[in-house]
Amino acid sequence: MSRWWQGRARLPRGEGPWAWLAAGSVTLSVALLALLLGLLAIRGLGHFWPGDIALVTLEDGRQLAGREVKEVPLPDGEGRERLYRTGNRELDGDIWAWVPVAAIETVSHPRELVSLERRHWGELVGRLVAWVPEQGPRLEGEAAWSALQSRLGTLERQREALERWREQTLSPLVRRLESGEADAAATDALQALQARLRERRAAMAGDRLILATADGRRLVQPVEEVLRATRPNAMGVLAKLGAWGRGAWRFLSEGPRAANTAGGVWPAIFGTVLLVMVMSLLVTPFGVLAAVYLNEVAHQGRLTRLVRIGVRNLAGVPSIVYGVFGLGVFVYGIGGRLDAWFFADTLPSPTFGTGGLLWASLTLALLTLPVVIVATEEGLARIPDRQREGALALGATRLEMLSRVVLPMATPAMLTGMILAVARAAGEVAPLMLVGVAKLAPQVPVDGDFPFLHLERKFMHLGYHIFDAAFHGGDVQAAMPLIYATALLLVLVILLLNLTAIFLRHHLRSRHGTLSQC
Repeated sequence: MSRWWQGRARLPRGEGPWAWLAAGSVTLSVALLALLLGLLAIRGLGHFWPGDIALVTLEDGRQLAGREVKEVPLPDGEGRERLYRTGNRELDGDIWAWVPVAAIETVSHPRELVSLERRHWGELVGRLVAWVPEQGPRLEGEAAWSALQSRLGTLERQREALERWREQTLSPLVRRLESGEADAAATDALQALQARLRERRAAMAGDRLILATADGRRLVQPVEEVLRATRPNAMGVLAKLGAWGRGAWRFLSEGPRAANTAGGVWPAIFGTVLLVMVMSLLVTPFGVLAAVYLNEVAHQGRLTRLVRIGVRNLAGVPSIVYGVFGLGVFVYGIGGRLDAWFFADTLPSPTFGTGGLLWASLTLALLTLPVVIVATEEGLARIPDRQREGALALGATRLEMLSRVVLPMATPAMLTGMILAVARAAGEVAPLMLVGVAKLAPQVPVDGDFPFLHLERKFMHLGYHIFDAAFHGGDVQAAMPLIYATALLLVLVILLLNLTAIFLRHHLRSRHGTLSQC
């Protein structure tokens, strides 16, 4: 027994079960994070992949065409059923079809099945019967498909030119009229431009497609309403990969369509990044000055301790409370006064007395101010007193000591506070719903008109875009892939913003290596 105990005594002493518990907690957290990102990536990026279209023949002879979404057990537990996305909403009233697996006779993937992405009514699935141009002979078969692809390319270029003309010529004139800066001549010019716009849109119409659904019904589709046409079953892997890349790019560069259930999220990306940048510019000076006062200037007594407790408690206040405060103080209070003083001619249409980018940024700045104060003050507290005393002993004033010695050494801690503030502000939705975010704002708050950055305008936000598509859409199942893609994009935007601040913090730490722990 004694030899066994001596052998045990010679073994290296471990850290006990707590080290393993801590390591297990870290491993579990990383695994859950990887699982979340993997789910978002698979479900979100898979939204742009052109999946094959199945032609399903049932035992009773009926046929349907669509993409298989999932297969689940029947409610009674006997057998299974499949969900197909069939499109053709204007014909069937829905784009989904549940089919019992036992009722399926055959499943095939004909190469001629066509998927049309349209501006209205969503996807159309069927066979292309004929191309009927406004002028010229009717085409069928491959000739019709080739003519359709050529015409869609021309239409896309015309739409882009029309959109540029509308943004550069028509929209500035409309804004001048809304602000009361234009005269009767400008009104006549606007009417002439609107007439030209209608003429250009009418010139794009005329060609027709004749399509047949899987069950034999015919449909006449104006080509001008079609955005893209694909035959997924006839595409190879490389062609599908190219289509996936183009779909992802359109998601990043275009605006939303169909009540935020289709199209892209570029205005939401721009609005989210711009909101975070303006918020950071507003919160950083006030947070740093407050931390410097509390740690370097104020007398360390009971009142200062109470202020610190109050600041830490503010970090736990629900975000919706800040939204109500911003709505009452910033929007109705300050914004209403600004309208009465400077924009009385435009009332009762408010300029600053309604939600906008400025009020949303100020609200989020208040929301994240305690985080910046606490992080900066902790960084200041880590700076040894000998650094301050040495600077004062060399003849520096107190202001020079703070600005040239203390603040540069505490900059990494300030950036840590900014990182935490950005991470919280970029994902907030509740306060933004009260102070400026919009369901649809395709025009970003930056343009070529003075003052170029329009802080009074409403904006879109990725977080609110997810909320709106998930809870206010008419078909949540159809919007789910877009929700996953937008959620993944929001995580990546926050990660990119944080990595930028982390890189700056690392650079400053390398310059002030004596206090790399700040």
